[in-house]
Amino acid sequence: MEFQTQQESFQFDFSNTSDSEIWFRNLFQSVNSFSSLDYNPWVGSVIGSVIVGLSGIFPLLVIPIDGGVNITKGVNGDRLKLLLSFAVGGLLGDVFLHLLPEAWDLQSKHTAIRDMHEHPSMYCGLWVLTGLLVFIIVEKLFARENPEKLAEEVKLKEKAKEAVKNNNNLKTTTDDDGKGKEISGYLNLMANVIDNFTHGLAVGGSFLLSYRVGVLTTLAILVHEVPHEVGDFAILLRAGFSRLDAAKAQIVTASSSLVGACTAVAFSGAADVIEQKTSWILPFTAGGFLHIAMVTVLPELVEEKSRWESFKQLLFLILGIGVMALLTYVIDD
Repeated sequence: MEFQTQQESFQFDFSNTSDSEIWFRNLFQSVNSFSSLDYNPWVGSVIGSVIVGLSGIFPLLVIPIDGGVNITKGVNGDRLKLLLSFAVGGLLGDVFLHLLPEAWDLQSKHTAIRDMHEHPSMYCGLWVLTGLLVFIIVEKLFARENPEKLAEEVKLKEKAKEAVKNNNNLKTTTDDDGKGKEISGYLNLMANVIDNFTHGLAVGGSFLLSYRVGVLTTLAILVHEVPHEVGDFAILLRAGFSRLDAAKAQIVTASSSLVGACTAVAFSGAADVIEQKTSWILPFTAGGFLHIAMVTVLPELVEEKSRWESFKQLLFLILGIGVMALLTYVIDD
């Protein structure tokens, strides 16, 4: 009571303060009472998940390369290789600095409740291996062509292009350009669907706590996702997607974020059960990202003959890891 009396007398004595000071004081009081506002968590969860999903369009604005680029030749090929190097670094950083630590913490909490003799590393490790093997099996099943056929196809394309330049009216190449996309692009989209679902769960769960926590969580995920989306966009371009097709695919995969947010809010009464039942998603996604980075993208980068280009690719790979490490440190801090 004494404190309140002193505070009231303080405000009375300085009633002639400037308008700016009064405005900042009112703003401070509004922010303090912001988290206690009565609101519908459905609205915040849907808006937050949509905003996170729209981050997939951002690379369309900053990457000037079109799909179907031959990554072995030309200036565009060199640029795409640098973006792919950044993508590899971003995926590795996401796996080892974000997904696995979060999965470990989540499983440790449930292991402590369930069984003290079960170590969380076994559970997470098995699901990482499962994700890795599933992606390998899917790629094996749906791979369309072997390297020899691909080399022959490239030769035919080059011959046909020369023939077109000589006005020989050969149209065998245009049908082949838009024919199909590599399975690696679809694998990346599949991993993103699962990853975006977990982001939606996080957004929905945070808006259940308060509006302020939901906004902060949405911003944190958005900042974390932007460099990740740039890497995903480069992987889709490498797989033969056009820029527009890649953007559309990113938006479609982002819809799983909305599903995750709605799931978290709809089953808010059983939050612990949902968290326990979906604890496998993070390590499984980590295994899929490892496959995309180390099996699909990195082998083509290793074949680079130019030392200068290899050095630049290594720098971009380290940059990708560094960006994810910095974001993880800032967000977790």
